[in-house]
Amino acid sequence: MPEPEGDALAAVRARRDDLRARYLKPPAERPATTARGVHHVAFICRDVEETIRFYQDVLGFPLVELVENRDYRGSSHFFFDLGHGNLLGFFDFPGHDHPEFTETLGGLQHLAISVDGEQFASARSRLEAAGVAVLGPDRGVDDSLYLRDPNGVNVELFHERLGVFEGSRIVEG
Repeated sequence: MPEPEGDALAAVRARRDDLRARYLKPPAERPATTARGVHHVAFICRDVEETIRFYQDVLGFPLVELVENRDYRGSSHFFFDLGHGNLLGFFDFPGHDHPEFTETLGGLQHLAISVDGEQFASARSRLEAAGVAVLGPDRGVDDSLYLRDPNGVNVELFHERLGVFEGSRIVEG
């Protein structure tokens, strides 16, 4: 998709500046969140075993549950441990066609998962050994690896602490 240029780019930037000025409060003025955190994020997968092998064996996220989907007989619902009580979930829908991944309104652009330096290097090695195409580093430093999982989901392994973005703490945690 073409990026905005000239006056269109200036208008987009001015709009963002306006939104930041109106809605982004300094940390001391922000109310406490009403949520406890993300329990799980759930995606759809084409193949349960392929997805398990990728997330558990390649990325190192242990499978912690595998049950039948309560809303669709025959479908599996399964979860991986992402640390700090966060779960990554998947459903399969046997017999359904699954179109290729596309970026669209309401869709997922990418899932960023925080990893420490040791795991970042280890994951890069495992991804290369598994033949998974990796983009990165990003932003001029070796802190981000982008890849696609077997289902087409864009995943970012981000060597950044939770609650921190571009070196600045943006939420307490």
